[in-house]
Amino acid sequence: MSQLITPTQREIFFDPDSFIVSKTDLKGRLTYTNRIFCEIAGYTEKELVGQPHSMIRHPDMPRAVFKILWDAIQDGREVFAYVKNMARNGDHYWVFAHVTPSYDSQLKVCGYHSNRRVPKRDVVEKVIAPFYAELTRIEASFRNAKEGLAASHGHLMQTATANKASYDEFVFSL
Repeated sequence: MSQLITPTQREIFFDPDSFIVSKTDLKGRLTYTNRIFCEIAGYTEKELVGQPHSMIRHPDMPRAVFKILWDAIQDGREVFAYVKNMARNGDHYWVFAHVTPSYDSQLKVCGYHSNRRVPKRDVVEKVIAPFYAELTRIEASFRNAKEGLAASHGHLMQTATANKASYDEFVFSL
């Protein structure tokens, strides 16, 4: 289902009482999506299941945020993050994501579970969107993507932990 989607710069919103829910396998391929996920993203469940969760990744999202997310969940920890996703038609929507590892009966991580809700609007507009734009500019300023990610991640961690807080404490302080 690989197709190039052009961002429209139009934002879509979902009900503050709704949760977008998805589950993935260890490689990030969708194994479950709820009705709200399908409606907001503009895909059917059949189109989504088996696809990489990154299919809804908006190009404005800095890779450094996903590095923090993957580092946490692969280490067996939960993580919270603001994320800008892209719908099938190129529109975007912001979420406040809570991602956790899922465990099998042997207590081994067997996948990941994500609940996403409507984020705080003022935080997105005043803090997150400008900060993410700065991080993506840092990433793009390097010819080598690996070096760009390292620089962006370093800046993100330096900003998040400036007050001796963890990344999660930073996110919740906003």
